[in-house]
Amino acid sequence: MRLLYRLWTFSKAQVSAFIGGATDYLLMIFFTEVFHIHYVLSIVIAGVIGAVVNFSLNKYWTFHLKNTTYKYSGFKQLLAFSQVAINSILLKVTGTYLITTFIGIDYRISRLITDFFVAILNYLLQKHWVFKKTI
Repeated sequence: MRLLYRLWTFSKAQVSAFIGGATDYLLMIFFTEVFHIHYVLSIVIAGVIGAVVNFSLNKYWTFHLKNTTYKYSGFKQLLAFSQVAINSILLKVTGTYLITTFIGIDYRISRLITDFFVAILNYLLQKHWVFKKTI
């Protein structure tokens, strides 16, 4: 039963990450291509919006359990999540810039490569730190 719960939580986290990530990624392209904002700045702007979407989904759906006490209150969860999101955005900017600049891959592809690694780290931090349950 515990394994099923973990798989269910992991699956919900992937859906939340996909929705937040798709919002983030598509807005990055939109800001870059339509408003001609440099892709690095577009990653930052879109990352903030995507983080709000991801936090909301994770707090109220992915990691939410009725009658469960969490290590942090709602505000402290938001602060912890903000630290994860800021570092995530910094990693995405750095990874995308380095791959695009030094390997010469288009920023959209570089971003997808970077996102793969950042997503794994984000899941672990959110599950074991931001939305950690008390025992």
